[in-house]
Amino acid sequence: MSIKVRIPSPLRSYTGGSDVVESPGVSVGEVLNNLKTKAAGIETRLFKGPDQLNRFVNVYLNDEDIRFLKNLQTPVKEGDEISIVPAIAGGR
Repeated sequence: MSIKVRIPSPLRSYTGGSDVVESPGVSVGEVLNNLKTKAAGIETRLFKGPDQLNRFVNVYLNDEDIRFLKNLQTPVKEGDEISIVPAIAGGR
């Protein structure tokens, strides 16, 4: 089954400008890992190692932060939507 993945502006260069890409998988981690077949190179921006998200990347499943679910092992089902949100830092 394919899950919709919302791509933020800074990562759309990997998707040819698309803001939504469908990717197959049964868990959040599997969907994100499979995303690299349609968005070559994006995995280096998402992961720091196998099954380890970069600390500046936040991932939501249907508006729920996966860190409060089962992280990358969070199961997905038809109709679910994953959003990738880059962390923002700075200020005074």
